[in-house]
Amino acid sequence: MFLSSVVSELRAAGCVFAEDEARLILATAESPAQLRRMVVDRVAGLPLEQVLGWARFRDLRVLIDPGVFVPRRRTEFLAGEAVALARAGSVVVDLCCGSGAVGAAVAAEVPDIMLYAADIDPAAVACARRNLPGALVHQGDLYQALPLCLRGRVDVLVANAPYVPTEEVDFLPLEARLHEPLVALDGGEDGLELIRRVFRQAPEWLAPGGSVLVETSDEQAASACAALLDAGLEPLVTSSEELDATVIIGQMPIR
Repeated sequence: MFLSSVVSELRAAGCVFAEDEARLILATAESPAQLRRMVVDRVAGLPLEQVLGWARFRDLRVLIDPGVFVPRRRTEFLAGEAVALARAGSVVVDLCCGSGAVGAAVAAEVPDIMLYAADIDPAAVACARRNLPGALVHQGDLYQALPLCLRGRVDVLVANAPYVPTEEVDFLPLEARLHEPLVALDGGEDGLELIRRVFRQAPEWLAPGGSVLVETSDEQAASACAALLDAGLEPLVTSSEELDATVIIGQMPIR
């Protein structure tokens, strides 16, 4: 298949960046048969990253399996904030890890961290293990997945938990609703259900001076900060206008 024919098919399917996507698909396909399958899958509405089998995240190529949540570009800001807090030797936990993109970015940019990751979705866990070969990746519901030996030892706890309110999930792009797990999208009635759980239990796991970080919308920041205060953590809101990203950081007091 030539570039022009792939572009035509993608454009007819409504792909806004058809030429860029066509070039990526052509560069990734290893055979004419694979190329045909990739074009058919993209035309059918699969996210481009699931079609390619990878996503660009910060300076990494993160492997993406079918049915696994695709890391968003705005989440690069969350990863960067975690990188800024981590140091060599830090214990870092990537909770709600999905593909493991955030943990992979921290591990790539901060030497000699001790990285753990966890997700409730078995497909995500399998994918994260491919992206985090030097980490221990566990399956389970939030902290229940973590080994008890981490209690009180975590320096950086980053959780890319879902924060879309339930009634707004239907307004997400169709490819997300059809091809990404609902558990990675739906954050409950106001979008903060899982994030409140993350904050509520964080003090049991954080080391003195340790930090918990989550991504939210700008509109949810005040409620998220209130949840941090309720948990006994000191809140800080950071944002990136370029990436349209808001990150809430809670710090464990040093007693």
